[in-house]
Amino acid sequence: MTKEQLIEYALTFSGAAADSPFEGDTETVVLRHSDTGKWFGIIMKLEGRDIVNLKCEPDNADFLRSVYKGVIPAYHMNKVHWNTVYLDSDVPDEELENMMNGSFILTSKSKKKRKGRSV
Repeated sequence: MTKEQLIEYALTFSGAAADSPFEGDTETVVLRHSDTGKWFGIIMKLEGRDIVNLKCEPDNADFLRSVYKGVIPAYHMNKVHWNTVYLDSDVPDEELENMMNGSFILTSKSKKKRKGRSV
C-alpha cells in the first residue's frame, strides 16, 4: 500500500483528518480524530522508507511483530502500545487496514459510564 492509499483509507473513517503539523516538513502526515485532535497514526520516512505508526493492544502488538518482518516496535513512540509498519513490507494491505481500524478505535474518545444519583 502506498502512502497516498493509506491516507485515503484513513480518511474514510468518520471524523478522521490528516495534516502536516510540523513546520518545514511536508512529508510527515498525522492522522487524527477531528473532534479531539488525538492521533491514531503518523506517516513518515524512516531511513528513506515510508512507515506508519499505529496504536495497538500490547499482546496483539507483540503478535504482529512476530508474524511480519515489516512490523517493529514503534519509532519515536511508546513501544508497548504502538507499532511501526513499513509500507513496502510483507504486511498485506488487508492486515494494514485492520491495524489502522484498531488504532482508530483505541484512540477514540472513551465513553465512560456516568454514575449519578437520581433526583
